[in-house]
Parts: sequence; C-alpha cells; structure tokens
Amino acid sequence: MKLLHLHLPTLNQSFFFNKEMDDGRRFRVKNFLLFLLFFCLLSLRMEFSRAQMVPAVFVFGDSLVDVGNNNYLPVSIAKADFPHNGIDFPTRKPTGRFSNGKNAADLLAEKLGLPSSPPYLSLLKKTDESSYINGVSFASGGAGIFNGTDQTYRLYETGARKFILTGIGAIGCIPAERVKNKTHECNEECNFWSVKYNEELKAMLKGLKSELQGINYSYFDTYSIMQNVIQKPSSYGFNEIESACCGLGDLKAKVPCVPISKYCSNRKDYVFWDLYHPTEATATIFVHTLFDGPSQYCIPMNVRQLVSA
Repeated sequence: MKLLHLHLPTLNQSFFFNKEMDDGRRFRVKNFLLFLLFFCLLSLRMEFSRAQMVPAVFVFGDSLVDVGNNNYLPVSIAKADFPHNGIDFPTRKPTGRFSNGKNAADLLAEKLGLPSSPPYLSLLKKTDESSYINGVSFASGGAGIFNGTDQTYRLYETGARKFILTGIGAIGCIPAERVKNKTHECNEECNFWSVKYNEELKAMLKGLKSELQGINYSYFDTYSIMQNVIQKPSSYGFNEIESACCGLGDLKAKVPCVPISKYCSNRKDYVFWDLYHPTEATATIFVHTLFDGPSQYCIPMNVRQLVSA
C-alpha cells in the first residue's frame, strides 16, 4: 500500500529574492499568491478504502493551505478565524482558512478520496492514533521559507520517491500589487522575478532527478495557468480579475478581509477572495488542473499519473 505525504514548502508572507536588481536594490514581494507543494509516496502495509487513492495526506505549507493551525497560536496575527472567511464553507463559519470556502488542500484531499487533514495543533492533546489515520496538516499562515533541496533529501531518506512541486503564481497580478498602480495593471517586475524563481525551481528538480535514484516528480506551472485565467477570465467563469471579493478601499485591497470589510455576493465571479488569496472557485481550477491537467501545466505528469506510476 502507499501512504501519501503532501508537503507544501512553507513560505513567509514576506519573501525576498536575493537577486540583485539593476538599481542595486533587493526585490521584495509581500504576501504573494503561492501554491507550492511536495508530496511523496511511501510503501507501507496499510488497509484503506477502495475510494481512496492513498491512505493519508500530510500537509506542510502557508496560508494558502492552512486549515486552522493558526487558530491555536495565541500570538499570531496571521489568522482567519473570523468573518467573512468561511462564508461558503459547508459549516458557513470561519475555520482558519484564508478563503471564502475550501482551499487547495481540502480540494486535493477530495480528489484523492480523503477527508481534509486536520490541523496538527488541534490534535496535540489527543492520544488516540486514529486521529492521524488520514493524515495531518502542519500548514500555518505566515510560515517561513525553507531550503527545498535539503527538505527533499530528508524526505528521500525516509523513503519518499514521488514528489509534486508547484511554481509561484503571477504575484504581480494579485490585488495587493495591482492597487499600488494607478492603472491597476499587474506589477511586471514582480512577475519577472516569479518566472526567474520558477526557472530555478525546475532546474533544481532536474538536478534531483539525476542525483537521487528512483525519484519521480510532477512540476505544476501555477504561473501559466494563473496567467491564462487572468487573460481569458470568461473561459473559466470569472468576470473580476483585479479586485478582491472581501476587503476595503481601492480594489478592496487597502484593508484585508476583516469583520468590518465589505464582501461580494457573487464569489464565483472573482479570482481573488482577499488581497492575497484566491477564492474557492480559483483554487478549484488550480487543483483540477494539477490533478488531471495536460503536460502544458503538469511536467512531466499530473497527480493522477504520478500516484499510479
């Protein structure tokens, strides 16, 4: 049998590219939209439902996949356990997800035939091992960046042989960046460095493939699918690509989604839920493409193919 570990490399809400720019300044991207993950399959003797493609999912990441860990951090300001977050979640209540509904981790778990992995911090006082039977989420809003190569080596040493890692999206097109421009155009400088980051990421994966025996991976081109959504929104069912659904001020991006913020009634028409995070509708498109998409976006294979490989 195979156990699925879903690792979303944690990235801080303030990310620094250590590349020198023409004017000598370092380029800073704040609270960027990112969907970045690893996953690995380990051989274990476990029984699980035929509906499950794998027995468990373990998640690591930031606010894009946080399912409530930060609710248990008393000093954290990166929280989403208040309205209007969760307005479209099945319970219609805020859960700690930075979304109007489900996030990418929830949606991918569904694709795999599993319930969403519970927040690790919610299980600390539980001694029943069954609490961990379908996996655990360690994702936390505001989490910091890690060394992807070192993490991969550690996972490889524990038996991981199959990985998914997705690139950075078009950071310059999130509301938090558009609002800085009077014309609300994308920040092309941000997008330039997003592309550079993704190129290095793909090079790293190729190097690991040649170095680590038996490793397989799928790289998801988040940047390209996001750009496609922004350039052809109607093809994906959207009609608002600039403004956030929930927030205050210009593009609803001057103030985050907090209880006093205004929110849209037509959430499915919006690409962005708040000034940084996608709506459930956008996350659904990303996960569907990640799971069953063509080689245009999933290189050299998608998740379904990788699980079966």
